[in-house]
Amino acid sequence: MFISQRLVKVIEENAEELSARWIKDVLSRPETKTYKTLDPEALRKRIQLVYSQLSQWISQETEKEKVAAYYTAMGAQRHKEGFAISEVVYALILARRHIWLQVLSSGMLDTALQLNQALELDNRVVLYFDRAIHYTCVGYEKG
Repeated sequence: MFISQRLVKVIEENAEELSARWIKDVLSRPETKTYKTLDPEALRKRIQLVYSQLSQWISQETEKEKVAAYYTAMGAQRHKEGFAISEVVYALILARRHIWLQVLSSGMLDTALQLNQALELDNRVVLYFDRAIHYTCVGYEKG
């Protein structure tokens, strides 16, 4: 199994812990103040869905249209909930950041090859979140 696949497995297996860290982070930042108005359980479910299905989301087989549909709908929903688009984008950036922090803390990056594979994974994650941010904004504008 490639290191990138093992890292994705680590992320998915630790989705609950990652979610808890993201929630703590998003609730403590002034840039994401509206998130404090949401039920913590609803927040947990939202972010855990992203983390627990990361391999599916970043798979090259996953059609862009699936990502587009999910995040366009999410953007429209956040608009209806009264979020500023800057808050939603920042929350997505934090979600991506916590994935990379998990990768760095995994202890699996001992060789240059492993680091290179981790960077390859990071590129796929960044592309996914770039698309997520774009389609969230599209949905928000239509909201």
